[in-house]
Amino acid sequence: MWAFPEVKTVADIVRYNAKHYADRPATQFMGYSISWAEMDEKSSKLANAMRAAGVVARDRVLFYGGNSDDYFITIYACAKLNAAFIPMNWRLAAAEAAVILDDAEPALAIVQDSFASLWEKASQSNSRNIPVVAMQAGKQDSNPLWQWFADADSSDPRAYCQPDDTAWQIYTSGTTGVPKGVEMVHGGIMNMRLCEHLEPAYTWGPEDRYLFCVPSFHLLGLGLSMQAMYNGAAIVIATQFDPTEVLQLINEQKPTLAGVAPVMLQFLLDHPETDNTDFSCVREIMYAGSPISMGLLKRAMEKIPCKFMQFYGSTESGGAITLLRPDDHDLSNEKRLTSCGKPLPLIDIRIVDGDGNVLGANQPGEMLIKLPSIAKSYWRKAKAWDEVYSDGWYKSGDVGYFDEDGYFYIVDRAKDMIVTGGENVYSTEVENCLSLHPDIAASAVIGVPSEKWGEEVKALVIPRPGSTPSADEIINYCKENLANYKCPKSVEFVEDFPRTGAGKVSKKDLRAPYWEGQQRGIG
Repeated sequence: MWAFPEVKTVADIVRYNAKHYADRPATQFMGYSISWAEMDEKSSKLANAMRAAGVVARDRVLFYGGNSDDYFITIYACAKLNAAFIPMNWRLAAAEAAVILDDAEPALAIVQDSFASLWEKASQSNSRNIPVVAMQAGKQDSNPLWQWFADADSSDPRAYCQPDDTAWQIYTSGTTGVPKGVEMVHGGIMNMRLCEHLEPAYTWGPEDRYLFCVPSFHLLGLGLSMQAMYNGAAIVIATQFDPTEVLQLINEQKPTLAGVAPVMLQFLLDHPETDNTDFSCVREIMYAGSPISMGLLKRAMEKIPCKFMQFYGSTESGGAITLLRPDDHDLSNEKRLTSCGKPLPLIDIRIVDGDGNVLGANQPGEMLIKLPSIAKSYWRKAKAWDEVYSDGWYKSGDVGYFDEDGYFYIVDRAKDMIVTGGENVYSTEVENCLSLHPDIAASAVIGVPSEKWGEEVKALVIPRPGSTPSADEIINYCKENLANYKCPKSVEFVEDFPRTGAGKVSKKDLRAPYWEGQQRGIG
């Protein structure tokens, strides 16, 4: 049943590949290649250096850096120590990052030089003295991180690791705006690899090269990278999603696989160098993270002659829940292309009403998911976890339905989450920020259609009596307190909001005029 029975933890991935594909590349970054044997050695050295610095099993290690080979060295080093790897969202404002530092209490932080000033601001209010190791991505032997572990023991520490030990702790904001650390365990991560191995649509192998160009703190990139590495594939790393760099890597490094958010596809197709790019090396593109328009999907399928596969999932699920497989990407069946597909093997989905009754075909309700890769909990927020997971079923918070052929469609988000350019934005978090503005009496934040981002953030604002704030003033205020992608792209001033019988703001009614005739869902 298992593709590689001896691979039981994240650390076993690098151990197995070093044994079977020693001289093959594990990563390719900024002109520098690291073989699987070298990845195994470097991650062991880093693990032993971290242990000498006081990191022990079940500690947290925070990685405050972008896409690089150091990212993967750190992932495997943490796994070899049985320490939890925390990829910090480097797009957060310092005040937002500080909240995560206070919650995570990392035993060590690896901080990229370009984020040093943000780190200093974020850690100022933290009462703990978090040890920091500097990093300069792409500098190889002059990299302070590599110098730090250069003289460390190269033997594998092989810390004992149980299936329910936390491998990764990825932070996601809740509907209250309070960050929650999703604890993804070794057993769950391996179970997701099992679901993928049993799925015929996945045909990834050691001859493949996966293009890693999404932000390092996203499960979209981390999960697909681990799937690629689990199967022996090399990772071609872009420093960030820059269309020029990505197109250059496609021409020069010839990746065979790529994972992107729909907005990235649009940027690539709109770039002037697209016509000079040879896409013939790419055999499959995975896309996820936000709605995709029919026009964009058609353009991509016509321009890039490869297979396309969509997945719907969440951080809590550990990866993909459903797949819209390559064979389902039929331009003559537009209805099917709006589906998120069917579940992977070993995954079940129920559609239920407000009372928990199971619904039939074409009856929208909340999607409940049972899967073997589910996270362990929210770090230090067990009550919040109990609210979304009970009796073996994960409450997705998404409203959807399935058709007569078993394809699932997502029609709404029960918790008013906005997905813009692949980033999750929670309306209450933005509303909390707006509530502190002295000229705003009340606000409601919604997602509205965007050709570029899929959705974009819009704020509807009731000014305080006698105040006349401008839209630009409000947007700039948000930029001072929130990550840029969370800030409203537009502001509309209103006298009141539509409300439910209980007096709550009816966001469904607020959104309706903007989404008339369009589908709002998750790609």
